[in-house]
Amino acid sequence: MARLALRSFCMMSGLFSNHSPLYFVNTKRFFSKMGLTCHIAKIHSEASVEKNARELKLYIEELYWGSGKQVLLLGHSKGGVDAAATLSLYWSELKGKVAGLALVQSPYGGTPVASDILREGQIADRETRRIMELIVCKLIKGDMRALEDLTYGRRKEFISRHKLPVGELPIISFHTEASVVPTVLATMTRIAHAELLPLLAVAPLPRFLSEYMESLLASLKLPVVMPVSAAMAVSALHLRLRYGERSDGLVTRRDAEVPGSVVVRPERRLDHAWMVLSTLRKCRGEADATQVCEALMAMLVEIGRKKESLLISC
Repeated sequence: MARLALRSFCMMSGLFSNHSPLYFVNTKRFFSKMGLTCHIAKIHSEASVEKNARELKLYIEELYWGSGKQVLLLGHSKGGVDAAATLSLYWSELKGKVAGLALVQSPYGGTPVASDILREGQIADRETRRIMELIVCKLIKGDMRALEDLTYGRRKEFISRHKLPVGELPIISFHTEASVVPTVLATMTRIAHAELLPLLAVAPLPRFLSEYMESLLASLKLPVVMPVSAAMAVSALHLRLRYGERSDGLVTRRDAEVPGSVVVRPERRLDHAWMVLSTLRKCRGEADATQVCEALMAMLVEIGRKKESLLISC
């Protein structure tokens, strides 16, 4: 805990996270209650990898010069790819400012989902691409390169041109496998919440009662839920049958490993959304996503300490 307090934390969200108001919120609240400095990078999740890398570089430098603390990075999904790209492109300027990187369920090597969507003659065709362009570019004001950058071809090209400083920096690859058992279909995930105050019309009351009711209703929030785990299970089953690969529903285990990094492979079945969105079904006696994030950050600090000790002894 004392060593964690000497670092700033910066979390990078995945694709389409700008449209999920609860993304990483529990984790940030958890770190803040522990008295730790925690930030969620303000980047456009639907922007290209290289654009986000430029913005992240400036954001990391701002955090470092503002606090005087080295920054620990944790990126989920595409956020991990963005963070890795930042270090690959700007390591000469960020060396000494960044203390470590944890890639959580990140498609470092690419993802078959992106490749299939954009590959002509397979699942996708011109109409499918046109629909995706409408959704990404028009509706959510994003960039199609955000999805294209996660295809196998683009990732292979980028990695071959820009090397990640694995030997100089503690890096962790965390990946999971989604459950495909029938009970997953009944699991609901909280993706947002609705405030009851605007939804309920309160009859005219005496002023002191009206203020009390408004205060009470403002504190009540209705969870907005979706069967995210069910969708991840269907996708994971598809990837297993089509490619013979185990995955969290969007990213295969093989593609989530950075060569040379410390790899964390939990046996517990967890889908791609578990790390950043809470389910309504809690597992007693098992760590939740916030505790896993804390453990990954502590691991980065410990790996960094051991690296420094080895350098001193040599």
